Amino acid sequence: MLGVFSSSVVSPPDELVAAGSRTPSPKTTSAALLKRFTESNASTVSVEVGDQVRFAYTHQNESSLQPRLFGVKDEIFCIFEGALDNLGSLRQQYGLAKSANEVVLVIEAYKALRDRAPYPPNHVVGHLSGDFAFILFDKSTSTLFVASDQFGKVPLFWGITADGYVVFADDAELLKGACGKSLASFPQGCFYSTAVGGLMCYENPKNKITAVPAKEEEIWGATFKVEGATVVAARE
Repeated sequence: MLGVFSSSVVSPPDELVAAGSRTPSPKTTSAALLKRFTESNASTVSVEVGDQVRFAYTHQNESSLQPRLFGVKDEIFCIFEGALDNLGSLRQQYGLAKSANEVVLVIEAYKALRDRAPYPPNHVVGHLSGDFAFILFDKSTSTLFVASDQFGKVPLFWGITADGYVVFADDAELLKGACGKSLASFPQGCFYSTAVGGLMCYENPKNKITAVPAKEEEIWGATFKVEGATVVAARE
């Protein structure tokens, strides 16, 4: 799966910008990245959201236990990879039909968070149990919402292309070729939201997240780490 977002939607993480400047390495544009993804994956589905956002995904080489799902509702676009262990109980909580899958659930949970829920984002994401990563974009509010499960079972990476686009994907090699050193693994148990101003740990939202510069020989530009002991506060 691949999500591409212009700087008008999301500001590039300072740590990844610095990593690219500190250790120059080959980069390509967002258009070249999308072309590479399309050409290297059979039956790719690509969706443009205005001029600033692009989604792409394929079912090629996906795990039967961690399928990729794509959904759109009320101008909310979402790619979900993985599976939720508590999907049944969450369907009941959000009043969804038994046929609703994980991507429908995430869209509805986001809508509840945006429109009426009294809970902060960490509560919503913290109630998702299973192996997952998702990329969600709300066109009506230009909000980006990205999250990864607490154990990082579904790989997720982010980086910055040569033309300053922030990109998310489940394939590190794909982004390495486009982002150079401006690349990092998305931290497990965390979410990124432009609505709340950046990256947070949903297990313990009060803990600060720091970026540790990577060693020269590593492909990463930085490693994002949550400070302090991990506490599953989101589910309390």
